[in-house]
Amino acid sequence: MYHHSASAAQSAVGFATSVLEPTPADHSKDAIVFQRCTWCGTAMYHRLLCPVCQGSELRTERSEGVGTVRHSTVVHRNTPAARNVSLIEMAEGFVVRGRVMGHPIGIHSGDRVRLSTTRDPVRGEPVFQLLDEPYRGAWS
Repeated sequence: MYHHSASAAQSAVGFATSVLEPTPADHSKDAIVFQRCTWCGTAMYHRLLCPVCQGSELRTERSEGVGTVRHSTVVHRNTPAARNVSLIEMAEGFVVRGRVMGHPIGIHSGDRVRLSTTRDPVRGEPVFQLLDEPYRGAWS
């Protein structure tokens, strides 16, 4: 993006860098922050432009940390043990990729999760824990 004045270029650079920082200074370390478009209200995770209206005016908000597993898969690659990779739809409407604690094959679509206090040290992805213990094993 090209701006004619130096002050406009500085504000654009400052805005873009604040979007790329995963956690602002005023939020706790164990929170997920996301962007919301000021024009259409779409919630998104780590984007520079709104995927709906292509707007660049995004405000940062803090998530409550509660969501639902939309997809989960077990990965055996590059790890000594199997792990899961899940897409979590947060209550605010955005989707984030993360890991759910527990046995990898015990995580299913529709399971409710909450953000954990831990963070994946290798990948930097958020880690979630199940809210409701699944009863699938007892009934099958």
